[in-house]
Amino acid sequence: MPSDLEMHELEFELKKLIVSALKLEDIDPAEIGDDEPLFIEGLGLDSIDALELGVALRKAYDIRIEIVSDEIRAHFATIRSLARFIQSQRAVPTPTVTA
Repeated sequence: MPSDLEMHELEFELKKLIVSALKLEDIDPAEIGDDEPLFIEGLGLDSIDALELGVALRKAYDIRIEIVSDEIRAHFATIRSLARFIQSQRAVPTPTVTA
């Protein structure tokens, strides 16, 4: 289980990734609240931003998002929920193929 410091660091990394990937130059990553809604209200991201963010997360953290479901939408609700999702994906072992 990750420490509070590790989660805090991941949350800040995610804030920087969102600002960078979505070109939100007017926003300081430190100003984004960990529990602030990312979509519609709060940060105000939209569905195009969600697609771009998904691509950025796949590149940065090597996570797979196969199907967009209500569960996945819930993971993308806030920085904190996104950080927990990434941590849970890191804990899942990658299947190995043997010949």
